Amino acid sequence: MNTSPNVSSLQAVRLLREELKSGLNGYSIAEPEGRIQIADLYKRALVEDILPFWFPNSIDPIHGGFYSCLDRDGSILDTDKSVWAQGRMTWMVLRCHQDLNLDSVYLEYAESGIQFLKNHCFDSDGRMFFHVTQEGMPIRKRRYAYSEAFAAIAFAAHARSTKNDASAQKAHELLNQFLDWNFGAHPKTNPKYTDVRPLTGLAPRMIALITAQELRHQLGPDEHLERTIEQMIKQIIRLFVKPEKKCVMEQVQPDGSISDHLDGRLLNPGHAIEAAWFIMQEGHNKNNDTWIRTGCKMLDWNWDRAWDHENGGLLYFVDMEGKPVQEYWHDMKFWWVHSETIQACVVAQVLTKDPKYAEMHMKVHDWSFKHFTDVDYGEWYGYLNVNGEESNRAKGNLWKSCFHLPRFLLLSSQWLQKGKM
Repeated sequence: MNTSPNVSSLQAVRLLREELKSGLNGYSIAEPEGRIQIADLYKRALVEDILPFWFPNSIDPIHGGFYSCLDRDGSILDTDKSVWAQGRMTWMVLRCHQDLNLDSVYLEYAESGIQFLKNHCFDSDGRMFFHVTQEGMPIRKRRYAYSEAFAAIAFAAHARSTKNDASAQKAHELLNQFLDWNFGAHPKTNPKYTDVRPLTGLAPRMIALITAQELRHQLGPDEHLERTIEQMIKQIIRLFVKPEKKCVMEQVQPDGSISDHLDGRLLNPGHAIEAAWFIMQEGHNKNNDTWIRTGCKMLDWNWDRAWDHENGGLLYFVDMEGKPVQEYWHDMKFWWVHSETIQACVVAQVLTKDPKYAEMHMKVHDWSFKHFTDVDYGEWYGYLNVNGEESNRAKGNLWKSCFHLPRFLLLSSQWLQKGKM
């Protein structure tokens, strides 16, 4: 059977990309008609452009699982496989299948991802690899445990979609393993720091939070999940949210105090903004206005610090005191930061009705789609320079896969349609 897109469908998707690149043209998420139009635009972008770029381009029909290292046109740059991508992409196709009633072939893709995870991505100690060959032979295993968190949401979604109790159990086991690795009696995630100046990070807490939230969404209410969600939010607020500085720290000393050094002053606005909407949505779920307000402040502070007033877009790193940072890519514009910021603005506007979030949304939406969109081949470029120009033509690598962009398109369309998850 010939599955190549016909000329008319190619023309239609190109017109969609041009529409996205042209901006919202006055439509606002502050208005009912605007919410309907933008929700539809995001859903069309997901279904007609983003998913078809990755599937079937990323599918390995021989060994299973997903390729994520794709060139601009979707051709394979490298057959090595990211374990992050196996978990994230399996979850993404299952969540889209659940929420959008996609063709059953997406269940086949997800099954391929689950089987590849089970058969090739776990070490003998139960920990997961980060980077494997096409066939699934291990190449690299990282100190941190994020592969486990992304696999957890994949197994949870698989459990719900296929009524598989073993996958549900595996999802809970992986979350618990992630929590023990990062927050157990003897956490193992920070051996790079000595006892001279120990630091603890925002990232594992925000990932624990969203992982527990997604397991609850897929598997139903659970006391341990609820406790984990509450603990992570309280820790983020207590340790990392600094109202006196109007910032959210990326790393702090174990008691929450700021380390006045390059590492300690470094802010990662993308992480903070992503954590902000995780907290906002839990505030909505629990009718906790304090959490909603805190998430909004986190978004506000990071917007103020990271928005590039000269060139547009959000900077990748900034210093808490406005001093130079040591990371040389600090002023680049990354796809995932902008995806998360659009999502956060949508959540904030829906929950607060504050028109400033609609204005922020329009600003970041218009800049992002104008600069990241590839009209000729689809998807987003991942990395732009400070001026918003393409820095790397690749559409995927060991970190960038079918995740941040499609997640924001799916969830933002849902928030705009219903005002909740």
